[in-house]
Amino acid sequence: MQINIGMDDATRQEIASGLSRLLADTYTLYLKTHNYHWNVTGPMFQTLHAQFEVHYTELWAAIDVIAERIRSLGENAPGTYKEFAKLTSIPEDDGIPAAEDMIRNLVEGNETVSRTARSIVPLAADAGDEPTVGILGDRMEVAEKNAWMLRSLLN
Repeated sequence: MQINIGMDDATRQEIASGLSRLLADTYTLYLKTHNYHWNVTGPMFQTLHAQFEVHYTELWAAIDVIAERIRSLGENAPGTYKEFAKLTSIPEDDGIPAAEDMIRNLVEGNETVSRTARSIVPLAADAGDEPTVGILGDRMEVAEKNAWMLRSLLN
């Protein structure tokens, strides 16, 4: 059945493509954060273990919201490691970094998620796609807050 939500097909597909990049970045950040939760060591263990759990739990919920928005726009959501690896801007780690490097990596990852979300806002706003704009705003707000909180651990 044809989709008729007040957006032309090309715009819907372009927004869904941007959301697919956001989904890949969010999923990659989720994996990285969960990995760090499992493997962090050192004097900040308890603090980081707990904080990483809060972050990865929120990221896990966000993944579903983003994927379901892509589906609402009539496109398939990427859902494999191979697809995510092609779409993400967040690098994987080689090995397990030291705790302070984990923090730096997660600051960079959260900032990447924010930049990816921000890059989609003009297209979604111009198309009157308020549901997508809302999701993007939520992602930026959480990612920027998480980056700030993590940066604060390094000062």
